[in-house]
Amino acid sequence: MHKEKKEARYQRIYEQLELLVRKCQHPDARMASIIAVLHHKMQGFFWTGFYFLNNGELLVKTYQGPLACQVLEKGKGVCWAGITQNKTIIVPDVSQFPGHIACDARSKSEIVVPVHDPQGNVTGVLDIDSESFGTFDASDACFLEMIVKLIFV
Repeated sequence: MHKEKKEARYQRIYEQLELLVRKCQHPDARMASIIAVLHHKMQGFFWTGFYFLNNGELLVKTYQGPLACQVLEKGKGVCWAGITQNKTIIVPDVSQFPGHIACDARSKSEIVVPVHDPQGNVTGVLDIDSESFGTFDASDACFLEMIVKLIFV
């Protein structure tokens, strides 16, 4: 998808989600809506979901797509990198990422965006996989970072 078309789609999605999250203050309901809209409206999103910290483990929460790993091995993979580095991680080819956790072998590229609670602590990540190499770029990072902030507004 061309950059301008992708950014316009993200802008429409953001505006839609902004209206949706006003209807319910519960973070889990907001996450479910965010995942559903992203998964079904963004081209190339093969797996779309959240992992959240729970007693030192990174556990799957709301997601759409094929079956997910329920618990991600501590300190390994793109999701844990997003948590420990507290930044968005874009991986054009997951086979080149040291310690990548392959929950589904069809995944070829990935983006992980940290989720912060109202106090600013990293509590989880938005994780999106694609069946194509090089799906994600700085535009995805920018808009997805805006979108995850809607969880706790």
